[in-house]
Amino acid sequence: MVTAVRSNRVQRAQRRRYILIGGSVLLVVALLAVADWDRIQQNFFQSDIAREMFPQVITIAAKNTIIYTAAAFSFGLVLALVLALMKRSTIAPYRWFATAYIELFRALPALITILLVAFAVPLAFDVRIPGGTLGKGTLGLGIVAAAYMAETIRAGIEAVPRGQMEAARSLGMPKATAMRYIVLPQAIRIMIPPLTNELVLLIKDTSLLFIIGTTPVSKELTKFARDFMTSTQNATPLMVVAVIYVIITLPLTFLVRRLEKRAGRGR
Repeated sequence: MVTAVRSNRVQRAQRRRYILIGGSVLLVVALLAVADWDRIQQNFFQSDIAREMFPQVITIAAKNTIIYTAAAFSFGLVLALVLALMKRSTIAPYRWFATAYIELFRALPALITILLVAFAVPLAFDVRIPGGTLGKGTLGLGIVAAAYMAETIRAGIEAVPRGQMEAARSLGMPKATAMRYIVLPQAIRIMIPPLTNELVLLIKDTSLLFIIGTTPVSKELTKFARDFMTSTQNATPLMVVAVIYVIITLPLTFLVRRLEKRAGRGR
């Protein structure tokens, strides 16, 4: 009886899935049938405009996007580790500061944070952020990324069985040493998938750096496409850049999926 009920439930779920897939396919076919393909091709897929973007879209825009991402991720990761350890500290002011930082910069839009770092801080404290667009972008994006990665790191550390730390301490190992050599190596395996996902998000967030101004040699992908689109009065540059974003991020998303599956099998 129970087996029959379970079988009927599975069959109903499969029928619903097939209905949803079939409806989605019909909707896509209907949209494709009524689309004005001549206008789409004229406005979004001009091969001559696409050719004009190369090789600068790769040698300048894509390269800068990767550089900004790598710099911001590295800075954010170091800051996130410090914040995660502060949030787990037995010293209350450390916990308060880390909590306030994380909640504040997760609540603020990334664009506001970048503007504050690039313009408000230099004006308020009469300082100059070194590195131009790279320095401002690294600091702005890294501050935001650190707020999210700190929670990922904290959760990864807390996922390691508490007995690991207790065993290390019982052997006379200082807490900091046990954290460095016992807990963190185990936590890294847990943290890698969500941190890789944060890297993917950071790649796309580099598009916000247009707000702080760029030179011809410091443009990232989105700014490069916007300027090219303005000069050509055509949306083809956006399509080219969209494809490049997919080429960059798709392998990372596949990597996240594989790591999550591997972690699931490990558990």
